[in-house]
Amino acid sequence: MKKIMKINGMSCEHCQARVEKVLNEIDGVEAKVELKKNRAVVTLSKEVADQTLSHAVTEAGYEVVSIAEKKGLFS
Repeated sequence: MKKIMKINGMSCEHCQARVEKVLNEIDGVEAKVELKKNRAVVTLSKEVADQTLSHAVTEAGYEVVSIAEKKGLFS
């Protein structure tokens, strides 16, 4: 399953790397952060609650605007 997280507060590559790191530390999560789109594409290999994803990003100092399941080829 893939999810798209819209994230506010990232302004540089350091921010991007920090968000990617905290998400990838969660068991079952593989995340790729797209700085220019202010989002993370999260691939889940097992069930992970949206709250868990959101909490990790918030604790790193960023704001999660939304989390949505990715549907289709283009999101």
